[in-house]
Amino acid sequence: MDKILTGNWKSMRPYASALDRLRNAGLRPTRQRLALAKLLFENGDRHITAEDLHSEARNAGVSVSLATVYNTLHQFTQTELLREVVVESGRAYFDTNTTQHSHFFFEKSGRLMDIPADAIEISQLPSAPDGAEISGIDVTVRIDA
Repeated sequence: MDKILTGNWKSMRPYASALDRLRNAGLRPTRQRLALAKLLFENGDRHITAEDLHSEARNAGVSVSLATVYNTLHQFTQTELLREVVVESGRAYFDTNTTQHSHFFFEKSGRLMDIPADAIEISQLPSAPDGAEISGIDVTVRIDA
């Protein structure tokens, strides 16, 4: 059994917050989802790639494949536990801060940093095509650093 999940995990207090998040999102709290949720959400807001989360999970003794990490991150995104931030083709981060906000992307280091929602003002948007509705605006400010 994984080092991070021993004993009766349903009754373990360290997992209470992760368990509540999963249940409130309508997700079944499998061992792997619970372990990944704990890793993702226990230390405040952050941006993480699937590969970095996979590495963290392995270091914590969680036996999980990279494919399972990707699937779980996408399930968390679909249920609005996470927000996916695509910075370029084939490169995405998962953001635990799901409120409306923008990002700085540091191109050389690959770091992603939040910009407060009130720091960017958009004065005009195009009309959405017929039958469509604008659901949100994602702004990524690229930094050459």
